Amino acid sequence: MSGPKIIGLTGSIGMGKSTVAAMFGECGVPVFDADAAVHQLQGKGGALLPAIESAFPGTTGPDGLDRAKLGSLVFGDDGALARLEAIVHPAIAAMRQEFMIEHGGANLVLFDIPLLFEKGGAAAVDHVVVVSAPADIQRERVLARPGMTPEKFAQILGRQVPDSEKRARADYVIDTGLTLPETQMQVARLVETLRQPDK
Repeated sequence: MSGPKIIGLTGSIGMGKSTVAAMFGECGVPVFDADAAVHQLQGKGGALLPAIESAFPGTTGPDGLDRAKLGSLVFGDDGALARLEAIVHPAIAAMRQEFMIEHGGANLVLFDIPLLFEKGGAAAVDHVVVVSAPADIQRERVLARPGMTPEKFAQILGRQVPDSEKRARADYVIDTGLTLPETQMQVARLVETLRQPDK
């Protein structure tokens, strides 16, 4: 088999995906964080700023992208969102390719992809791992975020594949409704399992 096995990590908002991705990293698995890559491309001096400014005038400045301004233009407008994705997605794909070349000698790599099912990315990975927690814990975590409202939370959930469906389509589920050490134990066991040559 050539190249590393690819784990696709996903989960709905507030499920603890970033925490779990970091735990995979602590187990020695190289992690490609799609959100972090987007921030880099859209931050101060980011490579995508000219293209975004051209498509959405007035949304960028010396400090990079004005997320609130761009968000207000694309949120709920599928056409605008598609235009933005046409700028961002090819750049992310190129960064992911570089990441794979850099970590070609690893036996496992992890792609942290929030919208793995929503964007049809499951076919491009070897194993899908879904991070999940009970709905009341998820709600509590999300509503504790600055600027979050129950309405905004409901809108975000409406655009995501339901947690129950993600769990059903996953190869493995990491339960984050437990303590951090218990979650770490699940991740460590899973990494051990996936490092077996027959998995």
